[in-house]
Amino acid sequence: MAETSTGVAAGAHVSANSSDGVAAVLESLDHTPKRVGSALVRPLEVIAACLLVAIVTLLLAGVTSRYVLSIPVVWIDEAASICFLWLAMLGAAIAIDRNEHLRLTLFVGMLPERLRGLAHAFGLLAVATFLAVMTWPAIDYVIEESYVTSAALNIPSSYRVSAIAFGIIAMLALVLTYAVRTCTLRDLLISAVVIGLVAAAFFLLTPVFKTLGYVNIAIFLLGVVGLCLVAGVPIAFCFGLGALCFLSFSTSVPIFVMIGRMDEGMSSLILLSVPIFVLLGCVLDSTGMGKAIVDFLASLLGHVRAGMSYVLLGSLFLVSGISGSKVSDMATVAPALFPEMKRRGYQPKELIALLSTGAAMAETVPPSIVLIVLGSVAGVSIAGLFTNGLVVATVLLLVLAILARWKARGEMLKGVRRAPFATIWKTALVAAPALVLPFLIRSAVGGGVATATEVSTIAVLYALIVGIVLYGGISWRTFYGMLVETAALSGAILMILGTASAMAWALTQTGFARDLATAMSHLPGGWISFMAVTIVVFMILGCVLEGLPAIVLMAPLMFPIAKSLGINDIHYSMVVVTAMNIGLMTPPVGIGFYIACKIGNVEPDEAMGAIWPYLLALLAGLAIIAYVPSFSTMFL
Repeated sequence: MAETSTGVAAGAHVSANSSDGVAAVLESLDHTPKRVGSALVRPLEVIAACLLVAIVTLLLAGVTSRYVLSIPVVWIDEAASICFLWLAMLGAAIAIDRNEHLRLTLFVGMLPERLRGLAHAFGLLAVATFLAVMTWPAIDYVIEESYVTSAALNIPSSYRVSAIAFGIIAMLALVLTYAVRTCTLRDLLISAVVIGLVAAAFFLLTPVFKTLGYVNIAIFLLGVVGLCLVAGVPIAFCFGLGALCFLSFSTSVPIFVMIGRMDEGMSSLILLSVPIFVLLGCVLDSTGMGKAIVDFLASLLGHVRAGMSYVLLGSLFLVSGISGSKVSDMATVAPALFPEMKRRGYQPKELIALLSTGAAMAETVPPSIVLIVLGSVAGVSIAGLFTNGLVVATVLLLVLAILARWKARGEMLKGVRRAPFATIWKTALVAAPALVLPFLIRSAVGGGVATATEVSTIAVLYALIVGIVLYGGISWRTFYGMLVETAALSGAILMILGTASAMAWALTQTGFARDLATAMSHLPGGWISFMAVTIVVFMILGCVLEGLPAIVLMAPLMFPIAKSLGINDIHYSMVVVTAMNIGLMTPPVGIGFYIACKIGNVEPDEAMGAIWPYLLALLAGLAIIAYVPSFSTMFL
């Protein structure tokens, strides 16, 4: 095994930051410059980095005062909430500059080269239109909130919600700058004319739309959103445009209300843990803690048939418990294992298939950001999700491991030896501090000792100290870059949550949710049929929308129906998250599949044929989870 360990250790290490992976995929598809470059962006980056440090510091102070000194400080959560909303909006603006807002580029990539520029210009002007229309309602919202005083700090709430108006204006300035620098005047003029004509047609047809009832859902919340997705508009702004058109042209609800819904969608205290777990993933990568876990598993299992497949799956399982991000997981594990696996005869397409489905399997392993968002949106216990997510992930892990063992029957093991005990012991010692972290996170949250937000701050502090002392440290330049990347990715995520919340609210106000619940409740076959429908719906949404927007959009509709049918919230959550992630990795649409291909440097066309047996294995595991509730509820 000595040769195997050397081969694993020699793998090049790449950035594990999720936004890097997404941005790289998008940039490779549309060939647009990554950075806009603006005098506005540098100050925003500095402020965002300071805000993130302030949030971590405030939360650590809150944990210390509550658990060590037994003196709760009531204003800390309020101060952190103010910093959090500002971080989200500044991060969303930085993500515009870095081209890191998630979008679907599959269909734009199919266009002839001469039409891609037009689609690019249309997407930018569509975003600019949404931001321009929302600017005054956001300012009006600040004025209204100035009359409300916060409970603990006794300051006007406008201090906090000013972030929304400032962020919208900053994003508008950056989008227009991006458009001027990357689009031709001809493409911009054509796009402006098209958007103007569509807006005028919608305005003239407003009296007709107000008589159509549920048909408006198909026109605006499906049609407008779908067309924007196909045109490559970032997902957050697709939802925003759909909700804006729906409210403007088919209802009498003022646009001002939409700002309030966005504020509510981005401001839950539970979501404070999202940027901190993103930062934790960056620390994991920069310190090499994830790679230490991979090397330990390789020394332990690398000598057996399919051993490297087991190492890859096991690494995704364990590393996910630290990073909270499947893209971070893939970017940590792939470069460390792929060289040795190729030497043993694994085909690159098989590696991508195993990597992408393994990442889908690991999404229910805490501290999954998707689980945190789901708990916030659907009102499900985070502790319950963290505790039982491990069992669900284990079921999927076993299903994939069985398939991997069957696939590896022709693996070449010539020259591969069992690692000596000294090697295993050495790698175990190196990995031990990193291995402690996922179990610390799970046990603390699952046992009710602390909240996910509190645990995330402790985990960041632990990872920084251990990383600096034992794993080579982090330079100040690297640390600052991690803070800015965390702000950008968090802003992109939270912008999706905000606009998806506004769209979900618009959908529920039509009465559609009530009628959908009635129809679903009377499906033949009861809860069994409802589960089948759930799997299909969330797989499709996972393909098209990625995980977080699908959850924010559909959870308020589907969870009450599940509850009325007697389905446990935790059980239903596991089915939803698993189905959604299978969809995310399903070609030809699922963006997670393309990110895996990018990380593994394999052409999607080559890998597409190999992934289907693994997806079928995951579906088999999902069927077990869906129809045997005890797997999801045994520790409740």
